[in-house]
Amino acid sequence: MKTSKLTGAALDWAVAKCEGLTVNIDGGMVRLIGQPFDRHYDFWAPSTDWEQGGPIIARERISVRDDGGDRWAADDGIHGAAYGPTPLIAAMRCYVASKLGDKVELPEGL
Repeated sequence: MKTSKLTGAALDWAVAKCEGLTVNIDGGMVRLIGQPFDRHYDFWAPSTDWEQGGPIIARERISVRDDGGDRWAADDGIHGAAYGPTPLIAAMRCYVASKLGDKVELPEGL
């Protein structure tokens, strides 16, 4: 699938892959495996949760800007811009594109 089209669990799964996390898909959500249980981090959703996606944006130095209308742009200064309907989706697409490229092979169920 094109990185620019990733959303929801597919995008969260791709970010987990970039982060080296072990996950499975549980009811359409990405669940962390091998992590101590924590209500907040049991499920992995950096494309909708600022507490998970925010540190990635800061660490990777991804800049995010309103691109007009209902579109946001995110850029890491190296790999070009990625776009999305929210700042987190744009930033996570940018991160995945920088690590995995323009296309991602998704596992069964996504």
